[in-house]
Amino acid sequence: MKAVRIHGFDAVPVLEEVADPVPRAGRTLVRMQAATVGHIDRTVWRGSFLRHPPLPYTPGVEAAGIVVASTRHAIGQRVWLRGSGLGTLFDGTWCELIDAPDEALGALPDALPMTLGAAFFSPTTSAWVALHDVAKLQAAEQVLVTGASGAVGSLVVQLARDAGCTVTAVDPDAEAPPPASCDLLVDTVGGNVLSAALPSVRPGGRAVLIGYTAGPTLQLDIAHFLQRDVSLLPLNMFRREAAGRAAAPELLARLADGRLQLDVQAFALADAARALDWIAQRGHRGRAVLVP
Repeated sequence: MKAVRIHGFDAVPVLEEVADPVPRAGRTLVRMQAATVGHIDRTVWRGSFLRHPPLPYTPGVEAAGIVVASTRHAIGQRVWLRGSGLGTLFDGTWCELIDAPDEALGALPDALPMTLGAAFFSPTTSAWVALHDVAKLQAAEQVLVTGASGAVGSLVVQLARDAGCTVTAVDPDAEAPPPASCDLLVDTVGGNVLSAALPSVRPGGRAVLIGYTAGPTLQLDIAHFLQRDVSLLPLNMFRREAAGRAAAPELLARLADGRLQLDVQAFALADAARALDWIAQRGHRGRAVLVP
């Protein structure tokens, strides 16, 4: 089979012929139809993640495909794949035949394209958990969202509006939003954008921190911050994986019937390097997926 291989951190991904995986107990073989290229994949590829598979390795923490061998899942079933060490502890999904732990799979509705099935989990569950589990969103609240053109940010906007909230998107290139204008800030970009947006949270409000594409550091005037009494709430989806999986069926249903929208950009498996570059570009819309 063909697989994308990484032979050194930050090295150009190479498409190679490798041996097909063989069926094993506790594992399922899936014929890949789409595999996501995300920021976790990029971080692992650069050697900056907490964990990584032994070199050389095949990246990819998410995908969708068809089951071809399994003792737990039906042969021919449409599935999505995520987590359980894929692409972080061992080889991942950027290959024609994925060898995955049984527990990494979920059922994919027939109405949903494979590209959406591969791309949905990280952004939709991050947005859902950030709003409902971390922020404890209430109807009629005023919500401010940074990075609303990105995959997670756009879904935060959609889900918050669906919950009966008023949502304002922050343009990272514009002036800072007005002070004390929201009950909840959902920040997906970090850095100076987060610093500029924080004063917009009313005293006693909350700010959920999801991403840091604009920079990983935050400078605070501690005395001023204490007076404002704003809660900073980080989203850690590795700790909240169970909450994300519990929400997945509802989120898939909303994607299937059009209540949620998620943009997807497809790349050939041989164009993994181009996809990695694309997701690093500021202002790109949606998620990148590799297709065989």
